[in-house]
Amino acid sequence: MLNVVITGGAGFLGQKLARELLNRGSLIGPDGQPQPISRLTLFDTVAARGPDDLRVQIQTGDIGDGATVLKLIGPDTHSVFHLAAIVSAGAEADFDGGYRVNLEGTRHVLEACRAVVTHAPRLVFASSVAVYGGKLPKAVTDDTPQRPTTSYGVQKLSGELLINDYSRKGFVDGRALRLPTIMVRPGRPNKAASTWASSIIREPLSGVDVVCPVRPDSPMACLSPRRTIDAFIQAHNLPAESFGTDRALLLTGIRVTAGEMAAAVERNKGNRKIGTIHWQPDAAIQKIVDGWPGETRSERAAALGFTHDASIDEIVQAFIADDLDSQIKSLQSN
Repeated sequence: MLNVVITGGAGFLGQKLARELLNRGSLIGPDGQPQPISRLTLFDTVAARGPDDLRVQIQTGDIGDGATVLKLIGPDTHSVFHLAAIVSAGAEADFDGGYRVNLEGTRHVLEACRAVVTHAPRLVFASSVAVYGGKLPKAVTDDTPQRPTTSYGVQKLSGELLINDYSRKGFVDGRALRLPTIMVRPGRPNKAASTWASSIIREPLSGVDVVCPVRPDSPMACLSPRRTIDAFIQAHNLPAESFGTDRALLLTGIRVTAGEMAAAVERNKGNRKIGTIHWQPDAAIQKIVDGWPGETRSERAAALGFTHDASIDEIVQAFIADDLDSQIKSLQSN
């Protein structure tokens, strides 16, 4: 019987991951064999919503407080999905807060895992392609060096290096996934510099006008929530030897420009009356986005069985099927 913790459990990916774990019902345990999930704890600064399941526990607190994290990840914890973070633009605007949550919070999670003496908990860490920066090739690959140019990228890369070291010492069985832009996210825009990539699809399909702060030719490396959740679980279940000494794995994200996203909305609108996209580039956002890879391509991930989306149309269609109805209902209720 496994006890699982999701930090950032009230967030978009945390909620989707929780539902999928409950649906599957099991994960690979410390002995390398599938075991049923007996408890799933969703931890965040605000109370997570559900799911309505007896296996779910809801906890609130500050990931930047070491004592809180030690209570969260106790001696009976087997698996941790560490998704809690201050997002890119937020970490850039709040230097101290970004380091407290994104770096010190990750260290607290690792130290709590280290305190589990009967086994090394499996840890899946949500990293980011923000670990890359400077003059980048058209497609970032497994061989591209990590040279972050933002505080958020430095914090994520530091987390990866800590996971390598704690895993080397046997304190934790860690693995980190470098995520491209995850889209389409339901809800409302957040402080991430990439939030427009969801807004440019989500708002028009919901009948709402939207301002896009980047040029139509601006590319993003994109991955759908469906593929991301599958990747989290697959990364957890793979044996440690699959990763070797480098526990960080780049995920493939297809290259899509803002203009191509807008065109995909038009192609997949059906009989919906869609909102209008207003192109108003913001210099600060454009600068951040210009420093990110427009495509990621990982042969290592492919060899381990990780899959990516075939096209932007597949990503848009997945959003329509999974989240659009609830998105429209939430707008109507406000």
